[in-house]
Amino acid sequence: MIGILNPMIPHYREDFFRGIKEKIDTEVFIFFDNNRIEKLNFQKGNLISTHVKSVSLGPILIYDFRKLLKSDIKVLVLMLNFSQISTWLLLIFKPFHRKKIILWGQGISIKRYIKEETKPNFLLKWMLQLSDSAWFYTENELEIWKNHIPVSTFTYLNNTISDVAKICHLKCQDISFLKKKYNIIQERILIFCARFNETERRTDLLINIIKELDCSKFGFIIIGEGKLKPDFQGFSNVYDFGSLYDLETKKDLFQIADIYFQPAWLGLSVVEALAFGKPIFTFSRSNAIKQGVEYGYITHNFNGMIFTEFQHFTETVSNLSQSEIDRLSLNAKKFAIDNLKLDFMISQALSSINKVLCLMIVFITFI
Repeated sequence: MIGILNPMIPHYREDFFRGIKEKIDTEVFIFFDNNRIEKLNFQKGNLISTHVKSVSLGPILIYDFRKLLKSDIKVLVLMLNFSQISTWLLLIFKPFHRKKIILWGQGISIKRYIKEETKPNFLLKWMLQLSDSAWFYTENELEIWKNHIPVSTFTYLNNTISDVAKICHLKCQDISFLKKKYNIIQERILIFCARFNETERRTDLLINIIKELDCSKFGFIIIGEGKLKPDFQGFSNVYDFGSLYDLETKKDLFQIADIYFQPAWLGLSVVEALAFGKPIFTFSRSNAIKQGVEYGYITHNFNGMIFTEFQHFTETVSNLSQSEIDRLSLNAKKFAIDNLKLDFMISQALSSINKVLCLMIVFITFI
């Protein structure tokens, strides 16, 4: 049996856990309560899990790990997070509880990425050295760590969402009909889908681009809520749908859109956009523009476009032909089909777990 610890089970992660549970006896533990999940604007999944008590002291988290020490649990999948004191204790005292530990990296820190891609955090490095294996979100992230800790049991999952396969094979509807259904009148539509909870998402750039582009030609679909959400009511070409988890409505809106646009802080929304065949337009990672590890899924002029200058963005979008958008769209969907299906993420995780279990059996046999 294995135990997996996460803060919560968001709806897009449910099928990943189910896929593991189908092959290996698994118990999922969470340490966020319902109030915390609601404040983060996440939709909670319905998968059965075991709650463990936790307390936060600023950035430091301590969770009660006693439930994780049940005798039938042989492998623990914990978070690669140096602020979780309980994880440190479980790593340090491995010789006593005799459980194998896989650390699940949640992506190199967005705020520290530029620094840590060349010099990873020494505390994370220490945690990895104490572990038996590790999961990383992307192949790029795995390669960064392997340059510092060449461990063969480390693997990457290709961070994705539950519905990629379903989205990739959705039947296309008539776009004119859908535009009439939602009263969208502009010729070219950009869609933004993210929570407004970080200043580094650079919604200032989003607003400036809405102002800069011709409002009679360019429309913007906005999906998302959050404490930092701007007021879009003054823009006649902005269609604000707030928090939206209904796949049917989302399917309509993504099919209407020509381009997925998010200035910074790219995350899992780009996976959904690629599955819908929408090219990703964003700005280049820099000290001013923070990007998540999913930024690595985007190749300029293949399945999206990456810009360094505001003016270059507006000029390119204004002059982009339909044939160019079609080419980028085909590549976007192909990339999702080839790389981002949930089956791959599940198989990579299962392979890692089985390797650790095999090593455990060999060790027990040897002694």
